[in-house]
Amino acid sequence: MNDTDVSKQIEQMVKFIRQEADEKANEISVSAEEEFNIEKLQLVEAEKKKIRQEYERKQKQVEVRKKIEYSMQLNASRIKVLQAQDDLVTAMREDASKDLLNVSHHHFKHQHNYEALLKALIVQGLLRLKEPSVLLRCRKEDLHKVESVLHSAKEEYAAKAHVHKPEIIVDHIHLPSAPSSDDPHALSCSGGVVLASRDGKIVFENTLDARLDVTFRGKLPEIRKLLFTQVGA
Repeated sequence: MNDTDVSKQIEQMVKFIRQEADEKANEISVSAEEEFNIEKLQLVEAEKKKIRQEYERKQKQVEVRKKIEYSMQLNASRIKVLQAQDDLVTAMREDASKDLLNVSHHHFKHQHNYEALLKALIVQGLLRLKEPSVLLRCRKEDLHKVESVLHSAKEEYAAKAHVHKPEIIVDHIHLPSAPSSDDPHALSCSGGVVLASRDGKIVFENTLDARLDVTFRGKLPEIRKLLFTQVGA
């Protein structure tokens, strides 16, 4: 083999090697590009997933805040409604107290009915205490009226309880007077009596204010139902 043949053969080998190298390089480049694209896709998907998760987390936070805000507003509205209802009931109670003053007021056209009411309150107290001797306390302005009905009250109690007429001692300490606009926070009494056993262990408060409280508490569910069912309707 001469030099020319050798050179040709070497040249062919170089071409073959170069071709193989180019093909290999091309394969590596294609493979690297594929791996790059795959990795890039994976990174993109991972970031998308993070973004979706962050969005969902923030969305849930927004929904929770909305629920909390709604609940707070709902509770505030309920409190306002309940407060308004309580204010209305309180106003009714105050109006009833003002009307109650008319029962014992000396200008009331049916004043004689107050004396009959005092007698009934005394008899009721005696029946509750069932004591042979009791202490009675009333307002100073009612003292004359109370004394005028004591005898008939004793007789009525004795007849109802089938006992001897009790001893009733009118206390020299009086109940507070009627409420005054000069001092609306002072102790006051709209009328009626308080009876107690002589030892003071049993006390029966039978004032008009106490009777109103008992009646109002007893009727409060009915009052609320009547008022606020009508409002809701």
